[in-house]
Amino acid sequence: MVQVNLQARPRIQSLDILRGVVMIIMALDHVRDFFHAEAFLDSPTNLNTTSPLLFFTRWITHFCAPVFVFLAGTSGFLSGQRRTKKQLSIFLLTRGLWLVIAEMALVTLALTFNPEYNAFFLQVIWAIGMSMIILGLLVWLPFSLILLYGIIVVFGHNLLDYPEDARNGQVGALWNILHMSNFFVVPLSDERALVFVYAFFPWSGVMALGYCFGKFFTREFDPERRRRLLYRIGFGLIFLFIILRLLNSYGDPVPWSVQQRGGVYTFLSFLNVYKYPPSLMYIAVTLGPAIIVLALLETVNVSRVSSFLRTFGRVPFFYYIIHFYLIHALCVIAFYVSGNGNDQIVDPNTPFYFRPQVFGYNLWIVYGIWALVILLLYPLCRWYERYKASRSSWWLSYV
Repeated sequence: MVQVNLQARPRIQSLDILRGVVMIIMALDHVRDFFHAEAFLDSPTNLNTTSPLLFFTRWITHFCAPVFVFLAGTSGFLSGQRRTKKQLSIFLLTRGLWLVIAEMALVTLALTFNPEYNAFFLQVIWAIGMSMIILGLLVWLPFSLILLYGIIVVFGHNLLDYPEDARNGQVGALWNILHMSNFFVVPLSDERALVFVYAFFPWSGVMALGYCFGKFFTREFDPERRRRLLYRIGFGLIFLFIILRLLNSYGDPVPWSVQQRGGVYTFLSFLNVYKYPPSLMYIAVTLGPAIIVLALLETVNVSRVSSFLRTFGRVPFFYYIIHFYLIHALCVIAFYVSGNGNDQIVDPNTPFYFRPQVFGYNLWIVYGIWALVILLLYPLCRWYERYKASRSSWWLSYV
């Protein structure tokens, strides 16, 4: 007999829809990585060579990681409403450890299609996992101290930029893993290495703030008051970004500047905030609009569009794993259709099999492949959403 989890807390539609939106946008960035002709040749945010369309194709995806991590903290708080503090701590610790393992075993394989695992890529799932482990320890503290931790880390970690600059980035492996990363390589042997893309310490602050944010979504909190607070927080963060960016002295290690290519590119420079690690300005300019959208979603009625978006938002980890395998599988097909042979599967210039450095299509084809990916993912996510809702197995809270 199928068991239904009667103790599960009702889903909050606005959170699921927002999460679904960023999951869909996230796929665009990963499709671009695998299919855009310039993805492995130049940066889409290089203001000397990019176009506005290419820049914003990359920039819009900046919203994904902060919202993903922030809402993971919110989900942690809400799950704690039906658990004891000890149960919540154990859940966060074990789920965080599982996410780290999944990043190395499942996501790395999806990215590389290399069964020998010559490189382990530690990205957003690793950052969420480590942040969740930290949160699993923080939950034993009073709520005010968890909030204080999040504020200090998010608003203060850019102070660490100054000693890093003084040492020209030569800060040692541990510091690098904690705060810098940005594709920091740690050799494990002559043939294997860890590649740290995300530094988890700044992200742990984002998750802690997301955890505290969950208090707005408890049953006793007045919805109208919540909407007013969300608007204030969202617009406040945008205002903070504008002020800090105009001052151009603290909150992001890369200042903006007037560009020789004209006013449009100067505006792009103003928006071009730093992600590795996530600067204060980066967090402000992404979470600010996201929280405003969340307030707007509070009054959205159920429709085909909202149901479509909500489906992805209810199965984020499942979506994240399978979307990489699907994108890479489509890349394999394109690899052979483009006339490449088996002798070109491995390119010494890239760690991804079936994805040579010189390969790919223009941006419009990338957008078409992105749409195809989303359409193919929907029935799979819809199936898993229904499967998960109809069962109460303990492992489903980990996937």
